[in-house]
Amino acid sequence: MNKRSNEPFLWMLFSAGGVVSAMLMPVHLFLFGLAFPLGWLDAPSQERLLAIVRHPVTRAYLLVLCSLPLFHWAHRFRFTLYDGLQIKHLNELINIFCYGGAVLGTALAAYLLWSIP
Repeated sequence: MNKRSNEPFLWMLFSAGGVVSAMLMPVHLFLFGLAFPLGWLDAPSQERLLAIVRHPVTRAYLLVLCSLPLFHWAHRFRFTLYDGLQIKHLNELINIFCYGGAVLGTALAAYLLWSIP
């Protein structure tokens, strides 16, 4: 019997995380890092932002915005360790560290997002 690989699923998470990082992160960084602090746009009030974040669709969007780039990082870092440092003999440990960190970060983001009153 051939053992099925989970590699296609990991590559899918890698590419989805890259798309989210490239397309959505710059918008958020521009708005909350430049436009609102420098007064180029009127900043929403804290009550307004909290009301937006309380909506379940917004929470799901923010979870995707946090979790997919973590899996992109995990996959990229894994192959950096494999190819750059040539430590393929630590395959299992590297996988647990990289993808476990991404899963832990996703769980933490989910907990924080759904614990907002």
